[in-house]
Amino acid sequence: MKFNLLLTIIGASLLFTSCESKNEAKPEKVVVETKEAPTKKKHSKMGDDGRISLNLNGMQKKHQLKNMRSHLEAVQTIVQLLAEDNYDEASTVAYEQLGSTTEMKLMCASFGDKNFENLGLSFHSSADDMSEVFKNKNKDESLKALSNTMGYCIQCHATYRQ
Repeated sequence: MKFNLLLTIIGASLLFTSCESKNEAKPEKVVVETKEAPTKKKHSKMGDDGRISLNLNGMQKKHQLKNMRSHLEAVQTIVQLLAEDNYDEASTVAYEQLGSTTEMKLMCASFGDKNFENLGLSFHSSADDMSEVFKNKNKDESLKALSNTMGYCIQCHATYRQ
């Protein structure tokens, strides 16, 4: 019984992975049937997770996804640079790729949601601060600053969705 449930879950996971990799539409519902209660089905609507939708059109969604991936790559680069004690380069990456550039300020303002804009601006401002902390070449303080900046990522992703 448990083995069949495990196979069902693995199969569903593979289905979602293949849909994502091919950019195909994902199924609206996932139905998992267990042997213990064959007449009861558990439904999970994808996207109905309680977060605030930004109601983006297709072009905006692609652009925002590209930005989020770029931010994540910058964070990964920063972690690697800090591990190598390369604080100057980490500072540059933080400022140039995550900081409060004019482009990022305009981006945050373009969604029409003032709370989202303020959260985004706080994130970018924290990256500016993080960049300055890195210049002190103190690993503990640098990691605290990185954690603070990533806290904005967590807060944003917990609050909003495309």
